[in-house]
Formats: sequence, C-alpha cells, structure tokens
Amino acid sequence: MRNIKVAATQMGCINSIDQNIAKADALVREAANQGAQIILLQELFETPYFCQKEKSDYYAYATELEHNKAVRHFQVVAKELQVVLPISFYEKKNYARYNSLAVIDASGEVLGKYRKSHIPAGPGYEEKFYFNPGDTGFQVWNTRFGKIGVGVCWDQWYPEAARCMALMGAELLFYPTAIGSEPQDGSIDSKEHWQACMLGHAAANLIPVIASNRVGVEEDEESKITFYGSSFIAGPQGNKVIEAGRVEETVLVAEFDLDLLEIQRLEWGIFRDRRPELYKIISSYDGELTIKGTR
Repeated sequence: MRNIKVAATQMGCINSIDQNIAKADALVREAANQGAQIILLQELFETPYFCQKEKSDYYAYATELEHNKAVRHFQVVAKELQVVLPISFYEKKNYARYNSLAVIDASGEVLGKYRKSHIPAGPGYEEKFYFNPGDTGFQVWNTRFGKIGVGVCWDQWYPEAARCMALMGAELLFYPTAIGSEPQDGSIDSKEHWQACMLGHAAANLIPVIASNRVGVEEDEESKITFYGSSFIAGPQGNKVIEAGRVEETVLVAEFDLDLLEIQRLEWGIFRDRRPELYKIISSYDGELTIKGTR
C-alpha cells in the first residue's frame, strides 16, 4: 500500500507578483496542513492572465528559470514543508518565451521543467503572441511521493498528451490551467466540456487527474474573462472525487493508493492490449500517412 494525498488549489490574481505569491503560499500551507504531499497551483499565478490582449509590455513578465520569483520562493517552501510543487511560470530563454512549469521535489530541488506543447490563439486567449511552442516533449518525473506527469492548460484537451505521459509511467496527471468565459460570446460556458475531457483522460488511462484553475473577473481594456474555478480531482474511473465551486479561493485534497491503482491498470489490460502498430495515423495532421514523400 502506497497512499498519497494530492491537492488542487484555486485563487484570484491581482497586479502584484508578491501578493499573488503570498496568497499561493497560504494555500500551499493549508493543503500541507491537511496532509497533501503533492500540491498543484494554477497556471501563471504570479500575474493576472495577461494573454487577453497582445501587448509587448507584458513580455517583461518573463524570467529565466533560475531568476523566477515563484520558483525560488517555492523551492524554500517545498523543502520546509516536505512537499512536491509543480510551479507554472513565464519563461525567458534568450529570444524565446515559453509557458513553462518547474517541478520542485520535496527536497527543494528543481527536477526539471516542462514547456507547454499546445499554444492556443483566440479572442481573450492570445497565447501565440507570448509563447513559443514547447520543445521539451511530454515528461514524467519521479518525485519523492510518486511519478507525475504535467500538462499545462490547452494541453489538457489532447488525449495524446495524457496517454504519452501514462505510457512513460505517470501515476498521477496534473493540469494547471486558466480557463473561463469567452470575451467574444458571454453565452459560451465550457466548464462541463472542459471537465469531461479530462475525466476522459483519467478513465482511459486509469490514472487520477488533478486540475487547478483560477477564479475571478479579469479585465484588459474592452476584454473581460470570468474565470470559473471548478478545480477538481478525478479518480481513475473518470469520477470526480472532489470539486471546487466557481468563485471561492480554496484547497481540495484527495487520497489515492498508488500500488492499488497500478494493479487495477494491469488487471484491466488497457496497456497490455494496445496495438501501437495500428496508430501511426495519429502522427499525421490530415489523417493520411506520407510514405517516402508520396501519398
């Protein structure tokens, strides 16, 4: 039996990096007090979600990994509390910019970083203006408490990402996100669709999924997004174990037996019965395979 407690947090963000880090710190400590060993904070929590508008001034938010305030702060917190912290941040690397995540182990060591693979572009979510496509590929980290895979926001809509991390041995999947209303059409509410997609990742791979979203209304000139929270933790059958509301700043905690879950995955045979040789079509854009330069 290898029991682990995981946590998802959700909070609103303001125009103060220091205050946002302080609020995130308080939520991490609350989760740790409830016994959580791996604690997820939402996407780009140091600032408001600046991707609503294309503004070159916001490039200044980007920092190198080793200089990022949140990463440096939570390295100390992770070591103090003996918890694992995946930390989202805006990464600067020479003339490239990435939507990145640093995985901090319970020792305070940064085990590595992941750069968001799928970059959206649309009204209110103009991320292609700010981020290069991630070049790290999907990764799994062997933390003190278990093997974890992490996707960032738009990555969560792709079953390929979850399956890749599962095939690499992930025991838990974490998704920090920033999702809410659509500025161009206030009648659109993707909350149920968003959750259903990730519940499918959990069910298809028999792996718990932990999702952390922000809350609150954020405005930039005429653009406005109401982030709908609804952070959740899913069990390995695609069941919602616990879910937050749409407006509160809170912490969610759930416990899983990783050894038992591994046995269940083996019993179901979903990985044993895979046919990778039949899946080559998934590597194409248009559903056709190109062989030696011809169709």
